[in-house]
Amino acid sequence: MKLRAQQLLGYAAGDAANNLAFSMASMFLLLYYTDVAGIPAAAAGTLFLIVRVWDGIADLVAGRLVDRTSSRWGKFRPWLLFGSLPLLLLSVATFSVPDGSLTAKLIYAYLTYAAVGTVYSLVNIPYGSLAAAMTQEPVERAKLASARSMGSAATMLLLSLVVAPQIKNAENLQASLQLTTLVFVVIGSALYLFTFFTARETVQRDVGTVGLRTSLRTLRQNTPLQLLCVSSLFFLTAMFSIQTIGVYYARDVLGDANLYIVLTALQTGLMFLIAPVVPHVVRTIGKRAGYMAGGAVTAVGSAVAMVAPASTPYLALGAFVLIGTGLGLVNTLMWSLEADTVEYGEWRTGARTEGTTYAVFSFVRKVGQALGGAAAAYTIGLAGYVGGAEVQSATALWGIRAAAGIVPIGCAAVGIAIMAFYPLTEKRFRDMTAEVAERREGAKTHTPA
Repeated sequence: MKLRAQQLLGYAAGDAANNLAFSMASMFLLLYYTDVAGIPAAAAGTLFLIVRVWDGIADLVAGRLVDRTSSRWGKFRPWLLFGSLPLLLLSVATFSVPDGSLTAKLIYAYLTYAAVGTVYSLVNIPYGSLAAAMTQEPVERAKLASARSMGSAATMLLLSLVVAPQIKNAENLQASLQLTTLVFVVIGSALYLFTFFTARETVQRDVGTVGLRTSLRTLRQNTPLQLLCVSSLFFLTAMFSIQTIGVYYARDVLGDANLYIVLTALQTGLMFLIAPVVPHVVRTIGKRAGYMAGGAVTAVGSAVAMVAPASTPYLALGAFVLIGTGLGLVNTLMWSLEADTVEYGEWRTGARTEGTTYAVFSFVRKVGQALGGAAAAYTIGLAGYVGGAEVQSATALWGIRAAAGIVPIGCAAVGIAIMAFYPLTEKRFRDMTAEVAERREGAKTHTPA
């Protein structure tokens, strides 16, 4: 089934809304905690690790709830309708740590960040599951993944232009971030409504709900999903380490906080160039080869970023262009590959578990986010980073470089090696979907009138 432009735009709007909470946290929450709330980097790193792993568990619960949902609006869209406003309001609360003792601040930070992550699971799992329910065509799914990537890139660009300039005025940062997140409540609500009205489920389902035992059996037998999850874990650790450390790299290594706007604009702007060509990449070399090529480009860019002299910022900017190109390709193809594993699970077991399959993949993303954010926080903390200091030590600056270089290079190498064993080629996928369609037709033929 060929998707209309309105459907692609509506799906893109959903991830643009998601990232008003998700990317706001991954890009700026560590800086907010260390430089505004006064939470030490090491303590913030532990917070990220614990809360994001909890978020992953919440994803698994959300996946089960989604697979058991049945309504006049379908399985997935009701969650977007009713969960979006609480999510956006909790994002405001997360960036509103009150004054008090360090213990009180940490308790508040744990509770609010865990709450926003939990509600995010209840919105993002059904949103992501929609892709597998909107079409089964590989190229059309690649278009959905591209649309999603462009939606998230648009929000990240917005965040860099709106939020990044505020970090120079630390005294007013608390009030300005609260106002910014409140404005995002209005924008995000409108975007979620647009997704709700335009993204529809069209893929046939033989059963309305799937039991827990069937879901677990499907996951156990889904080798492509297992390999994709492990490989993605390493790439996501790399991505979130770079994303978390980017503002520190611009401000402290390159000496100009405004360069963070340029870094983010370059990387997110690239998504608008990369995403439209992803379907062509799929047709030409296939998803797996494109995914692995993106990983190699990421590693090269990270190596350059690690050693680029501060006196030549254009070299560092070029490195982040490479990183953005590589991760943009990998991250876009991840979504399309995940949707394909739903078909594999149905082919192996006869059960279609979009929600649970996506929840497992999202759990891995949350763990990758936890590891990446924690790795960045621990690295700069161990290197001696001092929150709010005018000048950081040479050791602290090297720690920032390590989080932008060593961590992503190692993770990309492992992720590429694992994906080399991914078995689901384009030809095999087409054969599977054809076989599943034949089974359905056969079941209809043998069903008594």
